[in-house]
Amino acid sequence: MVDLKKIQTLDQLIPQQPGKVKQPDLAGGPSFKETLNQVGGVKPQNLGQMQPPGLAKAVEGVKFSNHAIERMRTRGINYSPEDISRLSEAVSKAAAKGSKDSLILMNDSALIVSVKNNTVVTVMDKNALKENVFTNIDSTVVL
Repeated sequence: MVDLKKIQTLDQLIPQQPGKVKQPDLAGGPSFKETLNQVGGVKPQNLGQMQPPGLAKAVEGVKFSNHAIERMRTRGINYSPEDISRLSEAVSKAAAKGSKDSLILMNDSALIVSVKNNTVVTVMDKNALKENVFTNIDSTVVL
């Protein structure tokens, strides 16, 4: 897992496994790195401290596991700063209901989130969702 509080540069978020991953065609959308740069002008080391507006109880920013980052990169999945804020709010709502592991459906994608660890475990696009069975989750949040 990647703890966004410990990140000093955006390059630390990208797994370094040369030659193993084929780069997807990302024409028409920003890269994950560009999306992180746009998150309200927040520096990467402060991402874990970013809080969605309007929450009564403060929630630490959602972390992404290395696996989730890799899946986003290979599947060409990108989230806007507003999406990250919505995701943080959804995780907060799931935590308030006592959830531990949640399926969050957002923007034609699905995220499996460890609510108790505040960490996105994996991300799937709409093509990977078809005929899929999700196990070991105790809640679903639809955005």
